[in-house]
Amino acid sequence: MALSSATLKLTSLSFSAKKTNRNPRNRSLSFTITCSSSFDEPPKPSLTSSSSTPNRVSSSSAPKARFVARQKQSVSVRQLQRPLIEYMSLPASQYSVLDAERIERVDDNTFRCYVYTFKFFNFEVCPVLLVRVEEQPNGCCIKLLSCKLEGSPVVVAQNDKFDASMVNRVSCDGTQEGSLEQQITSDAVIEVNIEIPFAFRVFPVGAIEATGTQVLDQILRLMLPRFLSQLSKDYQAWASGDTSRQPLGTGEI
Repeated sequence: MALSSATLKLTSLSFSAKKTNRNPRNRSLSFTITCSSSFDEPPKPSLTSSSSTPNRVSSSSAPKARFVARQKQSVSVRQLQRPLIEYMSLPASQYSVLDAERIERVDDNTFRCYVYTFKFFNFEVCPVLLVRVEEQPNGCCIKLLSCKLEGSPVVVAQNDKFDASMVNRVSCDGTQEGSLEQQITSDAVIEVNIEIPFAFRVFPVGAIEATGTQVLDQILRLMLPRFLSQLSKDYQAWASGDTSRQPLGTGEI
């Protein structure tokens, strides 16, 4: 297997990708935000994993915002001679990193992931995630250990003022073991709690939370299909007898 009520309302959020230089880690995602005069704060799900540990906790009494996003997506995979369930049960030490431009192996079960640079209120943000993979019978559970923000100076200054949690459960349906086609499913939830920087306090908290949640949601909508596609290709290579476990990704979005 492999890794990889306020007064403003967001009425449109455009999401695009562009290359900024030859280093794939610095390719950026840009968001265009349009505001109108009313806002109804949506209900926010809760990340309930008891074993996930926040990145950091701020003791400040400054106002805070909470962003939560969840996406669940699947891809159909045609089974080859070596069954998908066997691939999904591989130990983490045998995982391909999928994309060497964006994922580094730290040890058998720990990986460092460079998320694409994106813009939030015109500030560049590039999260660097340290994740641990926990093996499960029909797949794995990827949990966030820590998150460091890179990018604009105002963004870097927030590294001691937020906490983050993430769980991504990757699995296949073991009850369909004999079928020619099976599905790999990725179910990811991210929660971020951040002390609102002074420059942002002119905005209602609800508007900031709505914007942050939509940004996280758009990132998941982009990343999960790409992750599942790479996972499917890696299974096909493995099932065809390729034991090199070479990464297939090139850092492209």
